[in-house]
Amino acid sequence: MQVKIVDFPETKIAVIEHLGAPAAEGQSIAKLVAWRKENGLAPSPAHRSYGLHYNDPRVVAASEYRVDLAVSVIDDVLPNSLGVINKRISACRCAVARHLGCRDNVEAAAYLYEHWLPQSGERLGDFPIFFHYLNVGPDIAPQDMVTDVYLPLG
Repeated sequence: MQVKIVDFPETKIAVIEHLGAPAAEGQSIAKLVAWRKENGLAPSPAHRSYGLHYNDPRVVAASEYRVDLAVSVIDDVLPNSLGVINKRISACRCAVARHLGCRDNVEAAAYLYEHWLPQSGERLGDFPIFFHYLNVGPDIAPQDMVTDVYLPLG
């Protein structure tokens, strides 16, 4: 797997906080999609899709699984009935690896943590690993999905 080091810029995001079973993540995604549609924020370079992963679904209890589902925004999020809030992805130096295919098991994340990081001489940063979903939507077949995985470094 190819890994590169990049400087990720601070990015304002609109977030739905998901806490609970990964299998229920679709309900949270549906809320974010509805909010995007209400606000005219179709996927684009100005409105990229992200997931900030606070723990590993392979090892944490389903009730403790936590991810922020997000879209990059220019303006602040106004109060809304869907629970979308303002947050930021901090500017950080990151290792990046690309995952191709279904997002049910993003192998690039495990690779970065378990193989690349111990051999790299780098230290883990203080921001959670995050995914940039390069293509999203109901018309994207699982085998055609492209996800860049960012591991913040210290």
